[in-house]
Amino acid sequence: MIKYPNKTIELLLERASCRAFTNKKIPKDVLEYILKTGIHAATGGNLQPYSIIKIEKQATKRRIAKLAGQGFIADAPVNLLFCIDWRRLERWAKLEMAPFTAASSFRHFWISFQDTIITAQSICTAADAMSLGSVYIGTVIEFFLILKRMLKLPRGVMPVVLLCIGYPKKKTTPHSKLGIDAIVHNETYQELSDKELLKAFNQKYAGIKIDITPKRLKMIEQVCREVAGEKFAKQCIERIKKQGYISRAQMYFGLHYIAHKMPLQNEKYLRTFENFGFNWFKKYKPYRVKD
Repeated sequence: MIKYPNKTIELLLERASCRAFTNKKIPKDVLEYILKTGIHAATGGNLQPYSIIKIEKQATKRRIAKLAGQGFIADAPVNLLFCIDWRRLERWAKLEMAPFTAASSFRHFWISFQDTIITAQSICTAADAMSLGSVYIGTVIEFFLILKRMLKLPRGVMPVVLLCIGYPKKKTTPHSKLGIDAIVHNETYQELSDKELLKAFNQKYAGIKIDITPKRLKMIEQVCREVAGEKFAKQCIERIKKQGYISRAQMYFGLHYIAHKMPLQNEKYLRTFENFGFNWFKKYKPYRVKD
């Protein structure tokens, strides 16, 4: 049994995503404490440029679960959608007659994105500390505009990530991670040697090998061809056949986060940002108040 210096360290090192929840409701006071931790998280300029949509209605949870293709979302008693929110601050600036351009500023976007994620992680940790389980759902990015309509999000309020929280059906087990030697760099960035890098990832994914099937092989070959050409595609397939399995890297970028499709969505996401009222990727044009 591992001995930790204190309960906080133990909590953080033993934390794992929970995808199986009981139907036990979260007591109101427990949820309130958890939400308070997020509101008290670090934030640039103490502006708190975020909002949290608390979703408990079963019909809404079911719809989100269907959109995300992850049924456990409907089982979690509470879903929290974390959003960048410049709407509230814009209204405040207008009421106080202060100039406001945050929705057109990349710097403001960058900081507000950080603030929103910091808030989400504070709540995630607090939920674990209260014996709850939690899991992040990043794939809400695929249906941002549906969420906009469903949850009546005004311009300037944009989803970032969903967090499901509830009481776990069983104890979760943390996944192996890359260690300090691979992640932490002293003073300057230091490249690992090829041998060291492969060793680090092999330790992280020890014993995990994806079986070769004709369908998977065909798909990886197609993705490799689209990304790097025929020669690379043949080399990749030859390597897979020689090693006798599909490696984790080949699975991630050839079968899961499909390499040739991911960049094709860039323009779609920029249009989505615009739809939510964010224009930091465009040339800024000052607004003028009519005399």
